[in-house]
Amino acid sequence: MNTDITTTVLDRFQEAGRVARFWLRDDDAIEPTPALDRLLELTEAHDVPLALAVIPEPTGEALAERLTRARHVSVTVHGWRHANHAMEMSKKRELGADRPADVVLGELSAGFTKLADLHSDRFQPVLVPPWNRIDPGLLPCLSGLGFRAFSVYGPEKPAVLPMINTHVDVMDWHGTRGCRPRDALWREIAARLTVCLESGGSVGLLTHHLVHDEAVWAFLGDLFEATAAHPACRWVGLAELVEEMAVDQKR
Repeated sequence: MNTDITTTVLDRFQEAGRVARFWLRDDDAIEPTPALDRLLELTEAHDVPLALAVIPEPTGEALAERLTRARHVSVTVHGWRHANHAMEMSKKRELGADRPADVVLGELSAGFTKLADLHSDRFQPVLVPPWNRIDPGLLPCLSGLGFRAFSVYGPEKPAVLPMINTHVDVMDWHGTRGCRPRDALWREIAARLTVCLESGGSVGLLTHHLVHDEAVWAFLGDLFEATAAHPACRWVGLAELVEEMAVDQKR
């Protein structure tokens, strides 16, 4: 396990009297599955808060009931039904300009209401666009639906609504569709930590429990153990990040 490069950056946090923050977002939850149980058990065992991006249209009471036994989990809105409406040969997207804005916003409003009702205090008013893509023209309308932030993949950018992004994706989507090379993952985490040390922010880890291979599960266990062992590292819940962004906006 090559964690040395990450540990070196965490040591710099400790020397500066600071704490590096990690957060975990897992996409495409709909219902209880063995893979979801495994993720819930793994994160609970390591005291890692988990933000589940739930697809509203197909989900229901079964997931809500399962999560009552997982106090460390929050729920966010993952589009509506995770359906691709992009034109042929275009990148997949559900929340694009391919349909009338009122139709798209109507679905997001329905998804917001459904998940808020199902998950109550566990619900966080954060939009996670399917495929991490959303038409910028929709962003000014999201706060009117009740959203306080949105989360995609990559470095945060100035936007009309706060961004709480993920920065390291464990999946090799364009190759093996399994775990990416471990050395590459550790390097990316170290690079993001360096950005956080210089400019603030957190390290957002992106997972998809339904398609994890054994290498992904092994990497997550090693990452959770390595970060738990370092005094200058803390895993935080999405609610903390949302509140922090709200405070920053008021300044």
